[in-house]
Amino acid sequence: MIQNKTRVEYTAYGTEYQVCLPLNIEKIIPSDEPVRLLSAVLEELDYRKLTATYSRYGRIEYSPRLLFKIVLYGCSRGIYKSREIERACWENINFMYLLEGRRPPDHNTIARFRRNHLPEAIEDLLYQMVQLLVAHGEISFEESAVFIDGTKIEANASRYSFVWKTGTTKKQAKLGEKIANELPPLLEKAGAGIAAPKQITVQQLKKLRKRLYAKKAEMGLEFVYGKGHHKSGIQKAIETIHSWLERLKRYNLDIHICGDRNSYSKTDHDATFMHMKEDHMKNGQLKPGYNVNVATVSEYIIGNYISADRTDTKTFIPFLEKLCSKHPVKRVVVDSGYESEENYHYVDGSEQLSLFVKPSNHEQKKKRKYQNDIGRRENMPYDEEKDEYTCAQGKKLKAVSTVTRKSETGYKQEVTIYACEDCKGCPVKEKCIRQKKTDKTPLEERVKRLNVSKYFISQRAAMEKKISTEEGILLRINRSIQAEGVFAMMKEDMNFRRFLTRGKANVTVEWYLVSMAYNILKLHHKIQKGRLGTHLIIPKTA
Repeated sequence: MIQNKTRVEYTAYGTEYQVCLPLNIEKIIPSDEPVRLLSAVLEELDYRKLTATYSRYGRIEYSPRLLFKIVLYGCSRGIYKSREIERACWENINFMYLLEGRRPPDHNTIARFRRNHLPEAIEDLLYQMVQLLVAHGEISFEESAVFIDGTKIEANASRYSFVWKTGTTKKQAKLGEKIANELPPLLEKAGAGIAAPKQITVQQLKKLRKRLYAKKAEMGLEFVYGKGHHKSGIQKAIETIHSWLERLKRYNLDIHICGDRNSYSKTDHDATFMHMKEDHMKNGQLKPGYNVNVATVSEYIIGNYISADRTDTKTFIPFLEKLCSKHPVKRVVVDSGYESEENYHYVDGSEQLSLFVKPSNHEQKKKRKYQNDIGRRENMPYDEEKDEYTCAQGKKLKAVSTVTRKSETGYKQEVTIYACEDCKGCPVKEKCIRQKKTDKTPLEERVKRLNVSKYFISQRAAMEKKISTEEGILLRINRSIQAEGVFAMMKEDMNFRRFLTRGKANVTVEWYLVSMAYNILKLHHKIQKGRLGTHLIIPKTA
């Protein structure tokens, strides 16, 4: 018997009457509604790159332009799920206005559009929107600057299904030791006359297992299972080696997925476990997420960079290279999280770029505790001619060696090591030398040392003067308002706090959609408040 799945209609329960509705939906929508602005702006974009993602065969049921409109408008209203967008198309008159009289698309159609078509064209669409704003004088790289900031957005992944690279490496090494110890006696008990290989590798174990299978066939043995059956030595050896191989494969795969990262999520392999401001357990627990970097000019988003790195220092150079390839970037303003010698060196080698970055110790050095710390290099007098520091007790710290350190990205840093001439019997040794729990050398035998990068110190000193100028102060104020204001509006007003999709490609599409929706809303607010053409926010004087 086939069950009838046809949905029951409700027209039979009512009386027949004519519902009176205006023929033109547009007349109901207020003239200052943001949906009108969104539709007008998106009509100016070129959708040829998006249309090219569709197959040449068959008929396109819904225009890519139309689908893009309703998806983007949904983001501006905090509606991100495809099922919720479908329902809004049936119930919300603004969505009906964007549909232009068409029947609302199915949620599967919306999901396929975002998954299969937008990844190839979404970045180009944002670039077109930025160029449109530049053409209308809303974005100016001359009068404004590029403000960069980053935040951590939680991934759509389990918070407890994680893999740590360090732990996996230790397990791998321990398993290698176990195999080296247990393999010779295991083969001896098998009685197959096969010796253990000198080097234990996955390939050698596979060859050994193959030889054992050949020996099993030669001897005419049959594998047995269950209670009451005695396994032969060859069967035990094959099963044990097989279990070792499976564990080694799993460890190798985990390390491969981690790559340069220290962890990954089993639910979303591209997500890395990081500290978040939103701590659901209030114990500093790590959560899977992405490091999202945003560049703003004249209060509009001009570019994004999504990374699995937990720190912002590694994302600065690739993000800046991406921005410079598309926009005439001149002034770049970032916070202290982006400060590093490598980033200083990269901008220093460019004639086009001018960097404004707040040093990481800018606020700390104003505190009394920092100023009274006798162990800090900043609080020791420096003689440039003799190239030596003087500690609080009047002892000299002279340069003893110069070493070159290489970062994870390949940058070579030259570090000068200074050592105190005599630290024996120093009364303030405990305050001067920081003793870690892992240090095996007793404090009495230790000598005060300083690791100094002269290039980094000179760049930081120059940057302190640069950010203290009127231009530097104004740009730093605007970075706090424009760059950090983006995340405030997205998280609070647009209710975007967690990615709904998995994988870096899908996450990128999701964030670009939110960014373009933000630009539309920002343009709407500036129009309504009469702030068109303003690029920098000038603080009111007292």
